[in-house]
Amino acid sequence: MLLHILNRSPASSRVPLDTLRAMGDNDWLLLIEDGVYGAVGPLADEFTSIQGRVFALKEDLVSRGLENRHDATIELVDMDGFVALTEQATQTVSWY
Repeated sequence: MLLHILNRSPASSRVPLDTLRAMGDNDWLLLIEDGVYGAVGPLADEFTSIQGRVFALKEDLVSRGLENRHDATIELVDMDGFVALTEQATQTVSWY
């Protein structure tokens, strides 16, 4: 299982689409930095095909004032959760 780490918003970049195309059936996606905008509202719809395998870094949501606005299908993780995801993954891939 690969952990894909995405720091780009679907609203401002095509990188999220490239990430989705590269993901395997068992891969996970972690939204960080500006990528957490993809956890909110209609932008979260971009990730419905991988529902249950999408995570967003809580600290980045909080720093952008989005903590209570994330879509229910996206699981929040804190920094310890981020570390746990990387420990469970066989590899990580960063998308910038």
